[in-house]
Amino acid sequence: MRYLPLHFDLQGRTVLVVGGGELARRKVDLLLRSGAGIELVAPEISDELFSMLTSHTIHQANYESSRVNNQALVVAATNNPAVNEAVSIDARARNIPVNVVDAPELSTVTFPAIIDRDPLIVSVGSSATSPVLTRYVRQLIEQTLPEGLSAVASYLGQVRDRLKEVFPDIEMRRRQTENFLESPGYSAAESGDFKAAERYLFDKENESLAGEVYVVGAGPGDPDLLTLKALQLMQKADVVLYDNLVSPGVLDRVRRDARMEFVGKRSGYKSTSQEHINDMLVRLANEGHRVLRLKGGDPFVFGRGGEEIIALIQQQIPFQVVPGITAALGCATYAGIPLTHRDLSQSVRFVTGHPKDGEVDLPWQELTHENETIVFYMGLSGLSSICQQLVKHGRRHDTPAAIISKGTTPEQQVLKGTLETLPGLVARTQILSPTIVIVGDVVNFADQVSS
Repeated sequence: MRYLPLHFDLQGRTVLVVGGGELARRKVDLLLRSGAGIELVAPEISDELFSMLTSHTIHQANYESSRVNNQALVVAATNNPAVNEAVSIDARARNIPVNVVDAPELSTVTFPAIIDRDPLIVSVGSSATSPVLTRYVRQLIEQTLPEGLSAVASYLGQVRDRLKEVFPDIEMRRRQTENFLESPGYSAAESGDFKAAERYLFDKENESLAGEVYVVGAGPGDPDLLTLKALQLMQKADVVLYDNLVSPGVLDRVRRDARMEFVGKRSGYKSTSQEHINDMLVRLANEGHRVLRLKGGDPFVFGRGGEEIIALIQQQIPFQVVPGITAALGCATYAGIPLTHRDLSQSVRFVTGHPKDGEVDLPWQELTHENETIVFYMGLSGLSSICQQLVKHGRRHDTPAAIISKGTTPEQQVLKGTLETLPGLVARTQILSPTIVIVGDVVNFADQVSS
């Protein structure tokens, strides 16, 4: 992160703007909305700028270095690159923040795209790489934010000091406010009925810190595949217990101040037992935390989510379960493999391929149907045994087979072969976990379409 986003209080402070044309007008308009006092310098100044700055300071003259003098901010907005560079040098020499329009290399601060729901302000930046992209993202966010947020923000600002008195504990106060935002009080504040809103915000029946657990499927890796419900709960959680299969991109979507606890299994490291994870969920919830149990794929597809909710039910801990896109569905789709296809496969079966004592123990005779796709989770270490057993029990040795490593992520690898050739291909290639193995004629679907 090159730029640290900050909201700059310019109320009653002076900003030097160098430039008298349209570029300067746009910056002046934004600065005036923030309450800044403007000192403008330019040899030629548009009539519109003159009319905007009737109560401010205007110097109709060429820029000189002496103009940079203890201002809160300096903005260079001329069409003359030499003047803009001189302004930048002078401001930086005096340690004054400077913005040069369309010249990030000369700027120490940039102007973000702004969503104004005053007093709520949302700013979007792209580290000065693409103003067009920044505006595009702003439009996406703008579409999701109701106009009534302004009234809600104003109300919460008015009662902030009182809320601190009634709920002096910061954790209690944060929880109370979050409960209010999900109550009918939010709608009351949005419509301006602050008296009705107050009944919900200051309702002490919500004062107890009741813990809760969210068992959430994180999907196969691509954070854009998270469900909306998953994202909402990821932003509410106080503590996050996450697996090794949860990608860094997904973890980046978790609330920034949440406590993160790794409870997964990694080769060469001591594993966290399922019993210990169950105990942690119960203990943290009893302490009043909202606990996010984040699992790769779907919690109920080889994720042991059922064991965790049994422990929660036994201890009367409230919980929610949010399904995720399974690893099989996500990885197959990103690899261009339909798990079923009318002419190739009429059913699909998910099985675990993790070996025990060096062998994969499965009902192999049930996995021999030519028109069924078999998906093996955790099948990398037992791949040779899987392929040998399928052939031994009746699948053709030339049955198409594929292994997908780190599916849906930028590091995705796909190797395609047959039951006979795939183990050798994997042995000659650096394939890393997590992996999904797919067996069936659908593996070659994309080749058939393109041929």
